[in-house]
Amino acid sequence: MAFPLAAAIAVGLNLLVAAPALSQAPASPPPGESVDQSLSPECRVPGSRLYTLASLRGVKRALREQRATKVLAIGSSSTAGIGASSPMATYPARLEGELEKLFPNVEVDVVNRGLAGEIAAGAARRMKDTVAEVEPDLVVWQVGTNDAIARVEVDSFAASMAETVEWLKGHKIDVVLVDPQYTASLAKDDYYAAMVKTIEEVARKSRVPLVRRYEAMRFMAGRAKDDAYLARDHFHLNDLGYRCMAEHVARAVTVGLLLADPSPSSADSATPPRVEAAAPAAPATTAGSTVPPPAPTPR
Repeated sequence: MAFPLAAAIAVGLNLLVAAPALSQAPASPPPGESVDQSLSPECRVPGSRLYTLASLRGVKRALREQRATKVLAIGSSSTAGIGASSPMATYPARLEGELEKLFPNVEVDVVNRGLAGEIAAGAARRMKDTVAEVEPDLVVWQVGTNDAIARVEVDSFAASMAETVEWLKGHKIDVVLVDPQYTASLAKDDYYAAMVKTIEEVARKSRVPLVRRYEAMRFMAGRAKDDAYLARDHFHLNDLGYRCMAEHVARAVTVGLLLADPSPSSADSATPPRVEAAAPAAPATTAGSTVPPPAPTPR
């Protein structure tokens, strides 16, 4: 085993000391559940609120071969960096630094292909050409926000996302999904909550890691005001929000290196290690009816 992979696994073991048990983690962390102390204080979230896990074969392969690890960041405005003070404050730029900090002596190249306002079907259509250009070991796909706001049909959304994930896996490319951001107004929207849950279900069935940005931001907002992580429009992330997003994605990648690759005989039947998801906040109701929040315009 090459030194970089061993070093990455050592870092992951340290991270897991503070994480919940993979097979029996509670849906909602009990009082006093430990958080990952390697995260910035403003970004600390219990593992059960932060990610679900799956093995990352492509990243392991790059580390074993001691070559640069290529990461394609694809998605909408959160990937493009709307709300960031500069290109270096976007989550893909910060992710590159986080991964290089966690993987000593490993070169990491994160390529940003975010497109503001894009829905999942649009990302799926340009995925093949973008992958051919970048040749990534890992695709981090931030997805679902604009689909929820545009009221894209849930089954169609799930099918498009699942088909694209399977295509990437079939080409030996790892995938990490990142679900929508949390805001207090969108937490009242049951369609938005359904999209968040759908992404988790696709991640589980496709056996890919999921960064639970919605739950992580909701947890962090409980310790501070919502707008601590949001730009002035109260929708896109600000510099702090992007820094936390980068740290959370980097931890999910690192911990994913700890998991053994599933054997071919068990790949179709075994249940992957995962942290059970907590359901998004229940929609606000008045006299038994959902109160719809004002929906922001997709950007």
